[in-house]
Amino acid sequence: MTVSETGGTTSSKTAKPATEATETLESGPATPPLLAALIFLVALNLRPAIAGVGPVLTRIGDDLGWGESVLGVLGAMPLWAFAAVSPLVRFVTKRFGANRTILIALLVLAAGDLIRSLGGPSGVWLGTFAVGAGIAAGNVLVPVIAKRDYAGHVAVATGVYSGCITAGSAIAGLTAAPLATRFGGWRPALAVWAVPPLIVAALWMIRVVRDGWGSRDVGTAVSSAAPARSSSMTQAADSSDVVVANELSQSGNYQVASPTFSSIAVVPAAEPAAELATPLAAELAAKPAPDPCPLWRRPMTWWVTLFMGLQSSAFYTMSNWLPSLSGAAGFTESQAGVQLFVFQSLGILSGLLIPALMHVRGNQVCAALAASAPMVIAGFGWMLLPRWSMLWSVIGGVGQGSSLVVALTLISLRGRDPQDTVALSGLAQSLGYLIASIGPLAFGSLAELSGTWIAPLVLFTAFAVGQCVVAVLAGAVRRKMTD
Repeated sequence: MTVSETGGTTSSKTAKPATEATETLESGPATPPLLAALIFLVALNLRPAIAGVGPVLTRIGDDLGWGESVLGVLGAMPLWAFAAVSPLVRFVTKRFGANRTILIALLVLAAGDLIRSLGGPSGVWLGTFAVGAGIAAGNVLVPVIAKRDYAGHVAVATGVYSGCITAGSAIAGLTAAPLATRFGGWRPALAVWAVPPLIVAALWMIRVVRDGWGSRDVGTAVSSAAPARSSSMTQAADSSDVVVANELSQSGNYQVASPTFSSIAVVPAAEPAAELATPLAAELAAKPAPDPCPLWRRPMTWWVTLFMGLQSSAFYTMSNWLPSLSGAAGFTESQAGVQLFVFQSLGILSGLLIPALMHVRGNQVCAALAASAPMVIAGFGWMLLPRWSMLWSVIGGVGQGSSLVVALTLISLRGRDPQDTVALSGLAQSLGYLIASIGPLAFGSLAELSGTWIAPLVLFTAFAVGQCVVAVLAGAVRRKMTD
């Protein structure tokens, strides 16, 4: 899940290199357009293997004799893989280069799909972790490579790969149940998603061969993007996007706009001014000088991390359990798949709209509350009027998409300098994935223990209320250096 790399002064159209990582990123001859566009096909594969599980979760449980508690662990497994593998990607990339690491990630993802679908119970666990590991590498490297290959059009490229990630997730959620019906079970329905990454891997080999198995690669960029810290958690996954948002916003010609699960889009501002044209740019420029207070001792660090974790928890909980909730309310598998599609795909639209509220009264409280409140409404709705599930899917979908934009923008704004922003992104997202994993796990366990969906929905709604509280604390602009 990301916003991109370092702040720093930039030109009016493209971000100026601010670190050794950025310099490495932008060196070398241009990649041909068709080969550069392959990165968007990679992005399209970064969520279907996860999103396709929710609609067939009941089938998996019936087939393997697993209750909701075990299925909750299955839903949390990819998030644990994200948290564990993302900090390690930089070391693999340093050894093999980014192009080969992407190739390896696609092959691991496809292998995980097949192992999960064709193996026994142990294969389900091993395959699910492999799926998460492959996606984690893509989460880290896709924004980095996109920034390099589209250095003159970073905003457009970010929006396109963000949309591809969201589209892949929504399509998988919509088609999982029909595929299971057509092919006779959940195993072939999930195995289908091994085919696209294999096709893209075959195409990606052209890039690997053309680039000489490492020349003009971004391995150095990734390995040096995050300075060494006392904890590997700060070396994280999607930190590269924090920088792109910072750089483009500071240029005065771009503003934060739209995300997906792992990235935030930036689009050209309507009427760029010469200097600091957007409120985001002005706020970034007005940041206080770096202070000696360690990141982990600042209260704001933990409010931002908690907000990141809670909004991710809501998304992944419903991505896993919404089809089961809809089924219990009397909807068919296909209808439940449509509701999941609506819930996931509306994130694009709400992500485009929420920046309009990002600087009301000079802070992000209004935006954070506006993004968080819909999930509270949806939680009460699913609990009290489950037959109106489509309406709650619409409202919840608006909340989850805008919440991600707010979370990633807060990371961008609360970092005090480029290195501080990268470290904050690493900490907030790595720990955020761990917090997010509590959602699907606890939801399933409470459903099994109570025998109804009321108890897990009470917990889900309580988490959403907690997100609203944290929204006020994380959205407020504090003037004290300890923040």
